[in-house]
Amino acid sequence: MADRCGSVARASRAVAGTLALLALAGCATTSGGERHPADPFEPANRAVFRFNDAVDRAALKPVAEAYRKVTPDWFRTGVGNFFNNLFYPNTIVNQALQGKFQLAAQDLARFLINSTFGVVGLVDLAGRDGLEHHDEDFGQTLGVWGVPPGPYLMLPLLGPATLRDAPNRVAENFLQPFYWYNYGNERWFSLALSLVDTRARLLPAEEAFANVYDRYAFLRDAYLQRRQFKVYDGNPPEEPFEEEFDDAPDEAAAPRPDGSDGR
Repeated sequence: MADRCGSVARASRAVAGTLALLALAGCATTSGGERHPADPFEPANRAVFRFNDAVDRAALKPVAEAYRKVTPDWFRTGVGNFFNNLFYPNTIVNQALQGKFQLAAQDLARFLINSTFGVVGLVDLAGRDGLEHHDEDFGQTLGVWGVPPGPYLMLPLLGPATLRDAPNRVAENFLQPFYWYNYGNERWFSLALSLVDTRARLLPAEEAFANVYDRYAFLRDAYLQRRQFKVYDGNPPEEPFEEEFDDAPDEAAAPRPDGSDGR
């Protein structure tokens, strides 16, 4: 059960960047009610999205709002730094798997500095020294290895994913320290705090999300674009997006009833 809570916490942290992107992705829309080529299970995914949204509104969001209201900024900053540092070994391992050995060495130094002089990660001293924060996971590693993303999935409680990203939820279990720590209630408390803190940091981005006509499509498009952006380290090719629509019929060139091509 604790492992399951750990998966939920890590999944919420992964979604953090996606929801932050929503504030900048105001033009993401669907066209003509057509099903997205990457989302063949859209009816089922929408049902899961409604379930997740109901759970969030009933439980997680109110707790996150109360947490943000009663805790000072310095406390939330320290908590965020602690959990960013705690999950950093996952980034280092995946950088090595992708052949980014120089970045892996730099981030190992970052992890060691913050874990020692930064008081177990509460203070981001490495960031102040100019060591940039990176984020890598097993789903990105599979993408670098050439594994296609596969269909889009909306997972119960865990949120958006693709068939390629789903195994990342399992792989992360073995790379985070609290998976191996099973003594007393500290493990439960830490995982719950990570989940609530992550949800609280998403609250400012909700204004843009709340004003979107189709929130499901908005989140899906933002997630898929962000994942491709991360796999290609900020330089995604344009062809995969264009090729998805190349086979669509050209309405302008379709013949008219009188046999002409409309030109």
